[in-house]
Order: sequence, then C-alpha cells, then structure tokens
Amino acid sequence: MTVKMQIDIARYSKLISPKNTGHNEEKEEKLLERCPPGHEGTKLIVTQWVLNIKWYLQKEIRAATNLLGPSLEKSVKADGNWRYNQEWFKQGSENVGSTPGCINLSPAWFQQGHEVGYPEVSASLKGPSSENILKAIARPAAIALAALRVMHPQQYFAGLQALSHLGDKALSKELPQMPETLQYWASVFNSLSIISNRETPNHRDHLSIPECFDILTTVGNYSNARMSMPSLQLEFRIVRHGVDGVEGDRIAWAWYMRDSVHIYAGVPSCGWAMVEGRILTTM
Repeated sequence: MTVKMQIDIARYSKLISPKNTGHNEEKEEKLLERCPPGHEGTKLIVTQWVLNIKWYLQKEIRAATNLLGPSLEKSVKADGNWRYNQEWFKQGSENVGSTPGCINLSPAWFQQGHEVGYPEVSASLKGPSSENILKAIARPAAIALAALRVMHPQQYFAGLQALSHLGDKALSKELPQMPETLQYWASVFNSLSIISNRETPNHRDHLSIPECFDILTTVGNYSNARMSMPSLQLEFRIVRHGVDGVEGDRIAWAWYMRDSVHIYAGVPSCGWAMVEGRILTTM
C-alpha cells in the first residue's frame, strides 16, 4: 500500500527536540500546527512493504524469542519506563504464548541517557547463551537485510561501514566481548528490539537516525492489530506511532540504527531515500 502526502518530513524532523518523546499531547498539537499533513512542502511517500515470510522462518523467529524467555521475563518491571512497565504487557493466549517482555540486542549499546564514552555489548548477549542467540536470529536478520538493500542502499552501506569501523575500534580499544559478538552479528542494523505481547502507547523513537528506515517484523496468532500514526492522521522514529493491544499472541522484532553508534564509529548519516524527488518512508 502506498500513500502520497504533502508533508515536509525533512523540516518536520528538524523541529523535533531530542527530548521530544511524543508523550506530551500539547507539544504534539503545536508541532502539527507548524507542520500539518497536507501543507505544501516536500512530498512524502508512505509505503507499506509486505514480505511473505514462509512458515519455517516464522518458526525461527518464535524459537529465537523463546530462547530469550528468561531475559524477557526479567525485563518487565512493576513501574518506571513504559517500555518495560507491566501495565502494558499481557500473557499470550491461554498462558501458552511467548513470555511477555521487551529486550534490546546489540553488539554496541549505549545506555539511554549515556550516549558518550564506550558502547558495550547489550546485557542479553553477555551470557553463556550469546552465541546460540546470535545464530538463532541470523536468518531473520538476513531477510530484513535483503529488504533494506533494495529499499535504501545508502543506509545499507552506511550500516555496513559503521559495523566495520566498530570492529576495528573494538579490537584496538579491547572492548569486552564486542569482537566476538560482531563476528556473529548478521545485520547492518546495530540494534534489535524484541517485544513480546506488549501494547505500545504513542511515542517517538528519538535516538534513531531520522533518515534511516526501521524494519518491523511481527509474527504470532493474533487478531485486531492496529498501528496508529497520529502525526500523519493515519491509522514509525520521527513520526509518533503506537500499537494497540491484540487478541492472541504477538511477537515483534524491530531492527533499527542508533545514531550514537554511527557517531562513535565515525560514519556520517546517510541521506533520505528518494523516489521521483519525493522522500520515501515505510510503515
């Protein structure tokens, strides 16, 4: 599905503060007043890319997620950040679905709010099962990688260059476990969030790179799923987005690039993906 809109998404991105997480409704209304959908500006093409993933690959995503069950369970907290707050999670169908939780996998992870210094291998990849986990996510990673190579070649090569530079720095600075993790990391994306059975409020992923695509894969036995994008007045990083709760069992994998990793690696950001002079983004 493709939707063409007259919204200057490049200008829109510059109006957003790094602290603007998308939760303040008053600020969001003012932002939309300055840059409303339908105003004259760079045209935006919103495209939904649908990949037919065979059943065996869906099984691989579920198997890899189940391998991370203990980490998912530990991630859910009684209070605090909404990403891990138990209020937003539910058990899958008949308590036999995937363990609710949200974890981040990355060969180079900066703790949120600490985007300086040296990155570390994410906590979920520091244990004795790290190699098995990396091998388990390799084939789904390859599918997302192939899609990105077609959709946004500049981003693909920027990610490839960033990970190459990161490998050199990991060796020269003797960063713990990073060289071994990078050896098995099968993607040019530097981060993967695995989200199991969570409703997601409207928010903005302000640590991602505005010009870059994220790739979201969902599997499971569920119904009545709805992704909302109020910034575009449609039912995505720059644009606020959220996902309602569903009936059933749902796993979501979100591949993305954190700007702090590219900055640390010394790799410039890529440009916007363009089609016939219009910015292309995905949903």
